[in-house]
Amino acid sequence: MTNLTRRNFLGASAAFATMAGLAACGGDGGSGTDTSDSSGSSDENLARIADQELIDAAKADGQLIVYGSCEEAHVAACCEHFQELFGIETTYQRLSTGEVESKIEEENGNPSADVWFGGTTDPYNVAVGKGLLVPYEAKNASHLVSDKFKDADGNWYGIYKGILGFFYNKDEMDRKGLAVPEDWPDLIKEDYKDLIWMSNYNTAGTAKLILNTVIQKYGHDDGIKYLVDLDKNIQVYTKSGSGPSKNVGTGECTIGIGFLHDAIYQIVDNGYGNIGLVIPSSGASYEVGATAIFKGCKHENAAKLWIEYALSPECVERAQEVGAYQFLVIDDAKQPAVVDEYGLDPDNVMDYDFEDAKENTEQYVSDVMNALGGGDDRFQTE
Repeated sequence: MTNLTRRNFLGASAAFATMAGLAACGGDGGSGTDTSDSSGSSDENLARIADQELIDAAKADGQLIVYGSCEEAHVAACCEHFQELFGIETTYQRLSTGEVESKIEEENGNPSADVWFGGTTDPYNVAVGKGLLVPYEAKNASHLVSDKFKDADGNWYGIYKGILGFFYNKDEMDRKGLAVPEDWPDLIKEDYKDLIWMSNYNTAGTAKLILNTVIQKYGHDDGIKYLVDLDKNIQVYTKSGSGPSKNVGTGECTIGIGFLHDAIYQIVDNGYGNIGLVIPSSGASYEVGATAIFKGCKHENAAKLWIEYALSPECVERAQEVGAYQFLVIDDAKQPAVVDEYGLDPDNVMDYDFEDAKENTEQYVSDVMNALGGGDDRFQTE
């Protein structure tokens, strides 16, 4: 990781912090309670995160380096807050999940970062299969709302849940006289030729979730055939899973496939009231956004403290402050109220087979890319 790509939050993120209202982002910042440090978080809140022995050991490490695969503002808010809480120098690099998995594989047990934060678990599970993550028995895993939001061996822990669906530009759909797609079979209709954006199977965890979802719905062979048919309607495969949502409000993208919370951000925070949302009628799929420790990391105790922090309201509630509206899977965290306005039900989802995804995602990516002839210039990598 170069100095150009590392962010130190007490300096480089000052402008961001002002913009996002993070100057006092501790959970009890305005409560007037006694505090243990200048961040505004109470002794009780810090005790909810970890015991003093782990905090002291993490402070002795003195540094933490994070690879973040959720949106950059989300990563920044959490890293900045962690540094404020514990006085541990915290830097990050924002990379897609596919980029992180490839990078730590190349680094082969000598990672240049300590922890992975955010992004769907399919690439995490590829990393598990290659022995690139280290198990950790997190105390705060007891606060997860279900065991399905953690790896059985403690290789990763879930922090949020995102609903996969479709979104579209209402103006462009009206101008073109198109009906709104209601389910996956609709997306392969000739009406939508060159109008759909999704993400790149090689770089984005979102695309891997789409791939696994389709194969679980249709079976392997018919699922690959469906994706080949869908390819005829794809205009762009973006590097990151949030790419389609960032372009649908402007009309550059007419229909996008991705996480609905990303589209909600464009509606609520960027003012694109012309975006419509679709939950597939046959059942939505969903991601579990995760966090994990890299095997061979240089700041092991700080990494363990990060995992405990990530499984606390102090961390997960930072997301909604910067427009990240995923459902939270921590039992004592406050859910973002805005998702209720758009009728998103976190329990109205298909029975996603995480074990199949864990065992086969890498092969499925190879299968679909072979079926597509290896890709073309629509597949963005920058």
